[in-house]
Amino acid sequence: MYDYDLLVVGSANADLVIGVERRPGAGETVLGSDLAVHPGGKGANQAVAAARLGARTALLARVGDDDYGRLLLHSQRTAGVDTVGVLVGGAPTGVALITVDPSGDNSIVVSPGANGRLAPGDVRAAASLFHASRVVSTQLEIPLETVVEVVRSLAPDSRFVLNPSPPRPLPREVLAACDPLIVNEHEAKVILGDACVSERPEDWAALLLAKGPRSVVVTLGAEGALVASAATGVTRVPSVKVDAVDTTGAGDAFTAALAWRLGTGESLAGAAAYAARVGAAAVTKAGAQASYPTAAEAGALEAKAPEGGALEGGALEGGALEGGAL
Repeated sequence: MYDYDLLVVGSANADLVIGVERRPGAGETVLGSDLAVHPGGKGANQAVAAARLGARTALLARVGDDDYGRLLLHSQRTAGVDTVGVLVGGAPTGVALITVDPSGDNSIVVSPGANGRLAPGDVRAAASLFHASRVVSTQLEIPLETVVEVVRSLAPDSRFVLNPSPPRPLPREVLAACDPLIVNEHEAKVILGDACVSERPEDWAALLLAKGPRSVVVTLGAEGALVASAATGVTRVPSVKVDAVDTTGAGDAFTAALAWRLGTGESLAGAAAYAARVGAAAVTKAGAQASYPTAAEAGALEAKAPEGGALEGGALEGGALEGGAL
């Protein structure tokens, strides 16, 4: 019996958000809205998203002993996340500087802060969390050596989900553990490198599978997504049409929902379809964690899911919605 449906290992940032009419060019200054500060970071976002859906969730992360760190801890606990694995101190809390334009698209610069100090030793010290978790999810806003240690710390029957954002080449040991590896077009091309010899997403999925993951999810903008494994082949997953307000953190909601549903025994295609609805719901509200839906809110979008729809004006970073769709 697992104590947790999902253990998220990853970053925790304060999101400093400013709305702009357009992004500045080099050397240019533009005026924006009042500064808004929200709890964020890909790891913290995933944990809150899963908990709000009803998953028993724990977070392993590091924050500073400062106001931003206290903001992040409060947000996790309010959502119902177990913060026993959140370490405090050693560096200032990470910060993400985010600009959001009128269409809802965002640009992000991250100062890692304490996230860069989440070390392999911290993972080893949290062995009890890994053995108590059905699914473990992580990203690449923490040191790669720490992600490698996560893979080495997995319980024999647990499942590992990776969204390689920001993307970089991955060791075979990490790729071999992914079930699935979740990438958008940009991330797929970075990971494939010179092996990316095709513009067909189906070929990307096949080439990524050849690198070792047990399964792959490739998100395709207005075309929805592809899910692929050696056992089931390639399946298309449609998106859901909504009016986007702010896409910040929507990809993290997608990944969290997918990871949780896989842990319940749902198929990869079914879990991805559910995750698309969660991501769609998230882009209809401002902010990252504040936008994440409950299971009832995500379920309300199920009736709107078309055979091949698109999310208007929304973008799932690293999990998928770019330029207006999944």
